[in-house]
Amino acid sequence: MRKIIASLDIGSSKIKLVVGEYLKNSLNILCVVETVTHGLKKGLIINNEALITTLKETFHKAEEMLGLPIKEVVLSLPAYNTEVITSEGATTITSEDHFINYQDLIKAMEASSYGKISKTQELITIIPIQYKINEDEIVKNPINLNADKLTTKVALVTIPKANAVEFLNILDNIGVKVIDFTTTSLSDYAANRNDTLSSSFGAIVNIGEETTTVSIFNKGILTKAEVIELGGANVDNDIAYVYKVTKKDAKELKENLGLASHDLAQAEEKAELTDRLGEKIIINQVDLSEIIESRLEEILNLVKKQINLLTKKDIQYILLTGGTTEIRDFNILLDKVFTKSTILGKIDSVGVRSNKFSTSVGTIKYYNNRLKLQNKEYCLFDSDELEILSGNHKKVNINENSILGKVFGYFFDN
Repeated sequence: MRKIIASLDIGSSKIKLVVGEYLKNSLNILCVVETVTHGLKKGLIINNEALITTLKETFHKAEEMLGLPIKEVVLSLPAYNTEVITSEGATTITSEDHFINYQDLIKAMEASSYGKISKTQELITIIPIQYKINEDEIVKNPINLNADKLTTKVALVTIPKANAVEFLNILDNIGVKVIDFTTTSLSDYAANRNDTLSSSFGAIVNIGEETTTVSIFNKGILTKAEVIELGGANVDNDIAYVYKVTKKDAKELKENLGLASHDLAQAEEKAELTDRLGEKIIINQVDLSEIIESRLEEILNLVKKQINLLTKKDIQYILLTGGTTEIRDFNILLDKVFTKSTILGKIDSVGVRSNKFSTSVGTIKYYNNRLKLQNKEYCLFDSDELEILSGNHKKVNINENSILGKVFGYFFDN
């Protein structure tokens, strides 16, 4: 059975709906839809009807591409007020042969969350930190081991319940089921995961359109996260203000002419356009890049301060991703601002070759990792829908559909 997973990233600037298929552990992108967000401000819903209209448009575009409606998604939520609690849970192995199975693991995970989550918070995921059998033997994977007791040490990741419920209700209104949640922090880690991130203590920073998310990870375990309310849109606003142009023109100047660092900018590189007063103006790359660099340097210095507030431990890496990191020469600016080792993220799957899709792609990878951990299977479409897809000459080959329900934010039942 092949895996086809749909991820939904509801950003303050754009809504991104991405459908991916796993073939031989390789992610193939089947569908990508981007629409301008309405009804959302800095990750919070301010107009339900406007957001519903935008989401309907997004899913309609996807249906036109695939020839089928997308009825289930993994939803990535903003990292506002993320809380991480370290906890332990245990269960007695009651089977006759005393070999640990996945049900035992589920029971131990469930036990780890009992009485630990406040009524105002929603459990997003449980990240295993350590497995222990028979009180004292630490093991990497307890499945199929013989034991009388299994204890799990975990990280419980929660967000405000009100945020999750609002998005659930909105999607339910348009007939879309949320099969699992994640956050920007967890998705960005999954999108960029490698040996360095899995074995080190560091920070992942997503500089989006309106916000910047700073997340601290200890060997792949999220420990803290915070959101800075500045992003790429602030750069656009600066350009629009200085040159008296529209925000649309400012964004195009940033993306097509500007550099994140003015060091390599060329005065002869210019753009001519009409400002809001109707006058012709000529903008050169050097002046434009100085404006861009000034605002980005401010954001990166705030990131440095936020990292220091979130942890006093020695940071071994800082990985930066998000759409704003796609501005040319961003790596040069990083070297100016940071003394620590910095890594510029790279999302390079065909169809999504941009860091603006870090959260979208990471959400699919995150869910796939959870399925593998549980030895579960999932596919967005059933066998009848496969016939329709085949008739439309889509690159999909699915046999059956398995609807998975979320259990304690971590394990699923068929």
